[in-house]
Order: sequence, then structure tokens, then C-alpha cells
Amino acid sequence: MKVTVVGAGAVGASCAEYIAIKDFASEVVLIDIKEGFAEGKAMDLMQTASLNGFDTKITGTTNDYSKTADSDIAVITSGIPRKPGMTREELISTNAGIVKSVAENLIKHSPNVIIIVVSNPMDTMTYLAHKATGLPKNRIIGMGGALDSARFKYRLAEALDCPASDVDGMVIGGHSDTGMIPLTRLATRNSVPVSKFLSDDKLNYVLEETKVGGATLTKLLGTSAWYAPGAAVSAMVQAIACDTKKMFPSSCMLDGEYGLSDICIGVPAIIGRNGIEKIVEIELDDAEKAKLAESADAVKKTNGLL
Repeated sequence: MKVTVVGAGAVGASCAEYIAIKDFASEVVLIDIKEGFAEGKAMDLMQTASLNGFDTKITGTTNDYSKTADSDIAVITSGIPRKPGMTREELISTNAGIVKSVAENLIKHSPNVIIIVVSNPMDTMTYLAHKATGLPKNRIIGMGGALDSARFKYRLAEALDCPASDVDGMVIGGHSDTGMIPLTRLATRNSVPVSKFLSDDKLNYVLEETKVGGATLTKLLGTSAWYAPGAAVSAMVQAIACDTKKMFPSSCMLDGEYGLSDICIGVPAIIGRNGIEKIVEIELDDAEKAKLAESADAVKKTNGLL
């Protein structure tokens, strides 16, 4: 199992570290345009192998895509991150060209690769990767919902004063501060609806804090977060590599599901060896349907900037 991570910045390196520590891949290749940067990160990570007990080989390369040949899975994290006060959508002019070029280079050397897109604005970059490569829709997945759902569960656990392992919840819709839809109605604590424990006001607080989860961290850190994004990507990579058939909210190319077509947006999906094994259509109430339609309109508007 060979995994390529494009972009050796904070998110890419964090992703590579989590993949290595989980020890399910034989090789991870880090690639970056900055001279020596990926090589340095790879060397630093490899020096933790005996300490962290993993056998995954991590290598780095400066913009040489031949080193990524025959990758089973590739993660695209490249592009500029957010700065405080910026929206994800503001990154499109810079990141679109980067993501298109990266996707084409990956396919050239790994024709059977499954691609996970992390670069922002993520739903639009996932859509662009589909259009630029023409790959079957199961082989390009956008990572946003897995991260947003982790942030949702963090806020739920905080509000419930319980371990995160007690909580289950999901965020669908666009990966943006206004577009994401935390499904509070369906969130549970060990199968009991969280509404049994939390007031409407508290649930609304959790919902709003989840939606600005990325912006909150950007304000605190001065740049985009990296631990949780890296962990979210590595979980999806593991689901594909180990064919676990786990369900993650993922940005998928829709063809009629949820009444939407020709758009990539966050919906529940079974992730396995073929990438997107199945898009799961859940019953939404009228308010949730309206929010999803509104979120889709916003994503399509951003897509129009391409």
C-alpha cells in the first residue's frame, strides 16, 4: 500500500505522521514544491520510527512526481492556507491552478489512484479534480465532513461533559462556515438523542460553534489548523487501504442523490477499497433539506468562479 501526500506543510506532514503511526501503509511519499522541504519532513518523521514503533517507509521529494508512481491513494493538501479573517472561498484563485496541476500529475504516474482532496475551498477543488481528470466519481473524495463531524462531536462532548467516544454525530453540506449543517436532530450519546440531555439553546450553541470551528482555530493560531485535519484525512486513507467500509460524511460528486446533480458536497458515504463504495441517503426533515439546498447553491456559486 503506497500513499502519496501532496504538500508537506502542517496538514500534509500531520497526515503522513498519523498514517505512519497507524502502520497500515508500506510507503508514504511526501511531495512539495519547496526545495528540500518534503525531504526534511520525511527524514524527521523517519527518525521517530523506532520511538513510535512503525515500519512505514516515509520518503520526500521536491516536485518529482515520478517518485509517486503506482500510488494506491493520494492526498492533495497543497495550496495556500487561510489567514485570520479569510473565508475558504477566498483561496480559489490561487489554489485552483495548483489542484488542477497536481491532480493531472498524479494520474499521469498512478492511473489507478484514489484521490482525497483537502485543499480549500474543498468542495469546489473536489469538483475541479473531477472535471480535470475525468476519473470515475468513486475515485475522487473531498475531505471536509469527517473533520467537521469530529469538531461537532468535540463540541457535543464538551456540552455533555462526557468522553468523545460516547458521542455520535454528523455534519453534512458544504465545507464552509455558513454551508455546513451539523445534524443535531440525529446526534446521540450512546444511542440516546442528545436533545434528552441538552436544551435547545445549548444545542444551537454547539451547532454555531461547530460551523465556525475552523475560523476559531485560524484566529487563535494565525493559520489553518493541522492536527484534526491530518487525523481526519488519515482515517479516510485507512478506510480505503484496509477496506473497512466506514461511513464518513464526504464531498462526493452527486448524480441525483439528495435531489442534487453536477456538484460535490458533503453527504454520508461508505468508504472502502474502491473509494466511495456507496452514497447513503438519509431522511432529512424539511428544515434540513432547505439548508442543504441553500448550501448547494453557495457551492455552485463558488464553482462558477472556476
